[in-house]
Amino acid sequence: MKIMHLLPALSSGGVEQVVLELCQGLTARDVECVVVSAGGRMVPMIEQTGARHYTHPLEKKNLRLFPEIFALAKLLREEKPDIVHVHSRIPGWVFYFANKLLLPGLRPILISSFHGVYTIGVYSRIMTHGTAVIAVSRFIRQHILDHYRQVREEGIRVIPNSINSFEYNHEFCPDPKWMNRWREEHPEVANQFVLCLPARITWWKGHELLPGIVNILRKEGIPAHVLIVGEVKKGKLKYKERLEGLYRASNIAEHVSWLGHRTDLREIFCISDVVLSLSLDPESFGKTTLEALALGRPVAGFDHGGVSEQLEEYLPEGRVAVGNAKAMADLLAHWYKSPPHLTKPVGSPYLREDMIRAHLELYKQLLNTP
Repeated sequence: MKIMHLLPALSSGGVEQVVLELCQGLTARDVECVVVSAGGRMVPMIEQTGARHYTHPLEKKNLRLFPEIFALAKLLREEKPDIVHVHSRIPGWVFYFANKLLLPGLRPILISSFHGVYTIGVYSRIMTHGTAVIAVSRFIRQHILDHYRQVREEGIRVIPNSINSFEYNHEFCPDPKWMNRWREEHPEVANQFVLCLPARITWWKGHELLPGIVNILRKEGIPAHVLIVGEVKKGKLKYKERLEGLYRASNIAEHVSWLGHRTDLREIFCISDVVLSLSLDPESFGKTTLEALALGRPVAGFDHGGVSEQLEEYLPEGRVAVGNAKAMADLLAHWYKSPPHLTKPVGSPYLREDMIRAHLELYKQLLNTP
């Protein structure tokens, strides 16, 4: 069995992580994996799994993609994948036209994964063209049914993103060397009520709510300090500068640490008192919140999307009305005085083996169906 994964790039993010995990799990089960993207820092990690990577600029929304249709058609003829698994809209459109250049008998089976709440319209409808559609949460499944009436209910398979229970569990503790380095590099968080916001820098992730939350807490005598962990992608630098100005004007700048993109997010979660999810639009899944819950760290998040599903299962009191900074601050103040204790470990269907098995079963089912 040969699976070709199409995605825009391999820099960082939930989609990229899922593709990496699929390659790890599938190649270990003797499934041949081919990945096509514009490349990025995660390419060596993909290749270490035994998968092969082809660099094609599948992330641009312009006419320069036109030659990529012919290039992908050529690659499809050469590789002859059994299934093409599309993980984003632009690669979906490139494949749609490239597939038409193949003889009908050479066309692979198409499946797609809805990793996000895409804008409703013709552009996003490409994600529904597959023989099967994977939804990463019950919320996304309902979103598809509500807005894409051409998709049959039985054609949607809910396969949540996952955590590796060997790496993310209640017993994990950061290495002492890491702890010593952390204390040296970030003395500002010593003896603070540490709040972690793992989110790339963009408007809908809720960074603008931090002044209201932090100021309420500090006025109550709670030494709140926020760690913002997330990269600033191209085109978002001005927005970050605006946030920095907002934090200075709100007198919370000294209570915020900008950590950028990190590879030690697991360890940062462990030294945080609470992990936040302040997304104003619903998260399709919320991988970082699941990782935090798996580590036994409290999560306070707005009550919508995939994050709400996780909190409903593992920490119901962590749900807060969407956009309500005062309610979020009140919950955090309560937790500062009386921290919640997570006793239930994250289990199925959120385990890595669950996700790999579900994908493999779907692939086999499609290949065995006339």
